[in-house]
Order: sequence, then structure tokens, then C-alpha cells
Amino acid sequence: MKLTQEQTSIINAVGNIKINAVAGSGKTTTIIEYAKSRPPKSKILYIAFNKSVKIEASKRFEEIGLTNVKVETAHSLAYKHIVFSHQYKVKSQDYKTNEIVEILKLQGNKEKHTEYIIANHILKFVAYFCNSNKQKVQDLNYLETITDPKAAIFVNTFYKYIEAQTRLFLSKMNSGAIEITHDFYLKKFQLSSPNLQYNFILFDEGQDASPAMLDVFFNQSATKVIVGDTHQQIYGWRFAVNSLEQAKFKTFQLSNSFRFNNNIANLAIQILDWKNNFSDYKPIKIIGKGTTSKINSNAVLARTNLGLLLKAIEYVTTKKHIKHIYFEGNINSYTYADEGTSLYDVLNLSNGKKHLIKDNLIKAMKDLTELEEYIEKTEEAQLGMMLEIVKEYGNKIPEIIKAIKDKHIDGNNKEKAEVIFSTVHRCKGMEYDSVTLVNDFITQKKVESESQKEDVNLAKLNEEINLLYVAVTRAKVELHIPEKMLPNDFPILSNIKVIVTETKDQQTKNNKKYSSTETTLKNPVKKAYSVEKIREETKDAYQSWTTYLDTELTSMYMDGTDIKTMSKHFGRTNGSINARLKKLKIYEQ
Repeated sequence: MKLTQEQTSIINAVGNIKINAVAGSGKTTTIIEYAKSRPPKSKILYIAFNKSVKIEASKRFEEIGLTNVKVETAHSLAYKHIVFSHQYKVKSQDYKTNEIVEILKLQGNKEKHTEYIIANHILKFVAYFCNSNKQKVQDLNYLETITDPKAAIFVNTFYKYIEAQTRLFLSKMNSGAIEITHDFYLKKFQLSSPNLQYNFILFDEGQDASPAMLDVFFNQSATKVIVGDTHQQIYGWRFAVNSLEQAKFKTFQLSNSFRFNNNIANLAIQILDWKNNFSDYKPIKIIGKGTTSKINSNAVLARTNLGLLLKAIEYVTTKKHIKHIYFEGNINSYTYADEGTSLYDVLNLSNGKKHLIKDNLIKAMKDLTELEEYIEKTEEAQLGMMLEIVKEYGNKIPEIIKAIKDKHIDGNNKEKAEVIFSTVHRCKGMEYDSVTLVNDFITQKKVESESQKEDVNLAKLNEEINLLYVAVTRAKVELHIPEKMLPNDFPILSNIKVIVTETKDQQTKNNKKYSSTETTLKNPVKKAYSVEKIREETKDAYQSWTTYLDTELTSMYMDGTDIKTMSKHFGRTNGSINARLKKLKIYEQ
């Protein structure tokens, strides 16, 4: 293969280097060529970001006969050094809040569910410490991670107790009294100051490294290469740091993207330019050299689980021609929070059916109001999203989820899926021919507004822009993007399809009260000019509404479909549609 000048410079480099590689720039290929050009007897370690990347990289090194390269993730490396030697038992899933309450025998007080809220913060404090490069829990200030004022007041009140119980929980894992977590053995690996016997260490996706992983890497005597994209750092919520900025190595660039053309490249550049609103941002160069024109894969990408699930609901209820869909990652993960709480548990709490609730935390709640209070004091975003879905769809949820799962195919048949659904975090490193973005990402207007606030969280704002940048750059051929997410005055381009958003004036004119105003371009609905025509178009107006039809109607309405279009779709009158919406209590006329 013909290498670019940038790639050649990296391959010929000596000493420690860092590579800032834009999306689709062939960084893995560059790393492989770098390893290939080292002396044959060199011992080389390649650290991959996750298991799937590790498997793919191992295959590629094996195909070219590079037997002197060992491929590991940070966790697999730590596992071999720590778990075996200490004979630890590793917990298959992370601890749940109610398990922490039981293990530490936490006691509540007069406030509701205090012990569960404290347990939640203990889990987060443990994760904060395990991902840090600090020696002791006391070296960290957990309050610095809290952004919600109510949560901050709670943590401040119980800080000494939370810190003491965090240390106790860690000591129980350390002694083997309880199973250890994956984060724990990685932390213990870092604290052991390991000396890895390699001549070269290549660290991929470095922008999302935790301080603990980074500390191990920096303290090796081997020649070090760290590669990533500064603007693809989207794991701040997992305490990742932008290690490319911390590495004081000679810097190289990979500016050519072989994934997409210059239209998408220019859009990505302009989105990143929003960072000028709150930082000393230095513009980057992205040159789109993609030449693919065929569309074989279609993906819908969202910022949040909630946004993605709502879009999936729309697809299974209104786009009946689509028979096969696929969710990146385990489909069940979209209906479960990290701690194991099910969407159905929240629904059963809403319905007062406590005997059906499996999660002990949710079972301890009296009603949704108490759950809301818990969410406020813990900043549990995933639970908050589940609550919103339950409020939105209520008892239609089981039928909706069943409809989604009925069309879902397993990973072995992923290529047969007509549409692939994913959040940005789950599709990191992926690419698709055609990408449609859900209307839940940040906008230029929001960036400009937030950056003027005194209490703005600049790191979070920066990461929100990165999320949109990562989403946009998954597209190879075609991108469908909501109008409001485009940069101001961005030109209309052939392969960037705009999803039109109606203005407030237009909504008022059409007597709409949407919770979401996103709508796709549609042909105007023609008026019927005869009684026969009207009867033909509204022949189903007095047929019974089924649960399935109600779900379909709700999804279309919530996505911003106008009354006339819904009327035509269901074969009913405008009055019939309005009456049904009112009966479903979606809005009051």
C-alpha cells in the first residue's frame, strides 16, 4: 500500500512520540507499519482500548506475520499480573447499590433512602479512586466530581462517612473478603509499579485513557508511542483524561481521512470550531479523501439511550417495511442501567406493582417521586432516562420493546440489518455508509449560551462537542443531520441531508404543541376536492384504535409529524387524530 508523507514520518521516527490522528485516518494501519519497521527481535506491546479492538488488531498483526507483537488491553494486562498471583475472584458484573448497603451494613436516618444514596456515592468514589493515579483515597476530593447542587449538598453533609466506607470497601476487596472488580485489579496493577519487559509500547485510543492506565504507560523504560484523537475524548464520566495533551512527546499528525469526503470533513471542522467560544482552540486540519459511494450499511446514532430508544420506537411503529434491525452491544443494555435496574422495574414502580420489582433499590421506593429525589441526590443519569421513558410511554413499553426485539438480529448476522442503532459511546471506532443523527446532541446555540454562564462545566461542554464530532465522523458516504445541529451558515451539500426543524411560528400556525419538533422532509399533503375522495381517504376514521395504533400515533406525534400527515397515514380525519391525541392525554387542545 502507498503511505502518505505523514505516515512515513511516523514510521521513521525515533524516541517517544504521540500521534494526533483524525477520524478515519488509518491510525491502526500506521501503528502496524511502525511495528513492522522495528528490528525483528524487538519485543513490542500494543495496548488496545477494548476487547473488540484487541481481537481485530491481533488478527491484523498475525496476518502479516508479526509474531513479536503482543496485543493486550490495559485490563487483560493487569489481570495477568494481579488476579492470578493473588488468587482473587473477580465479580462478573459491577456491584449494585443494594449490595453495598448489605456488605457495609449501611444504616439510614430520618431522610428517605439515605443508605442507598450513600452506597451510590461509595460506588462512584471507588471508581474515581481506581481510575486515578493517586496512592490513597484521601488524596482525592470526591466533591470535585459532583455537579448537581442537591447532590453536592448531600455529599458534603456525609463526606467523612462516605470516604471512610469507601476505604473499608476497598480494603475488603484487597483482602479477598469479597470479589474484586475490574477497576480494582487495574488500580492494584498501577500501584504495584510494574516494569513491563518490552522494547516498544504502542498505546492506541490514548485520548480515553484513565490516569491509572496512563501512569503505568509513562513509567515504562520502553520507547513509547501514544496515538489517538484529542477531539474524540468522550469518556470523562469514567474519569478518563486527555492523555495526548499530557504526553510531552514529539507530536505527529494524521490529517487525511480515508473514511469520508471533504463535505463531511468540513462539517467536522466547523463543529470543532465551536470550542472557540470557551477555550484557546487551535483549528485542526482534516482532509477528506474517502471515495466510497455505495450505501450498504445504515446507522442511527444518538447521544443517549433515551434518544436512541425513542428513535427505535419510531422505526418499528411507522417504518413497517424495515424487517431487520441491530443494536450495537447487547440490546438488553439499552433497557438496563449500569447497576442492573430494569426499565420494567421503573414501570412497575409507576404502576404500584412492587411485587414484580426485582431490583431492591427500586423496590425500596414508595413511588416515582421518591425515585426522582434519589436521582437528584445521586446524579444517576441512566435512571433519569428510564424515568422519562416510563413517563412518556407508560404501559405501552412492554409491547414496544417486544416489537423492537422481534426485529432484532444477532451479531453474527449484523450485515443483514437494514438499520443499525447505537449510542456514540457504543459505536466508537465503527463506521457506516449512511448515518442518521438523532436530535439529542448539542447545538451551536447551546454552546454559545452555556459558555457565557459563570458556573459552566467547560470539560463537559467540550465533551458534548466531541460527541457530535465523533457521531458525524462515523459516516462514510451520507449523513442525515437535524437542521438545528448544523453550524450557522453551513452550506447545503450533496451528501449531507438536512432533517428540517420547524420554527415556533410554523408550529403556532399549525396549532401544534410538540415536545419534539424534529420532522423529516415530506411531500405536502394534497387536499381532497370531492366527497368521494374525502370518503376514500378517511375510510378508516371510525375503526377502533388498538394499542399498536396508539403507540404508532404517539411516536409520530412526539417526533413532530403534522396532523395532516398523520391523518393521511392512518386514513382518518384531522378531527379524529386530534380527538385521539387528546384522549391519550398527549396534549390538551
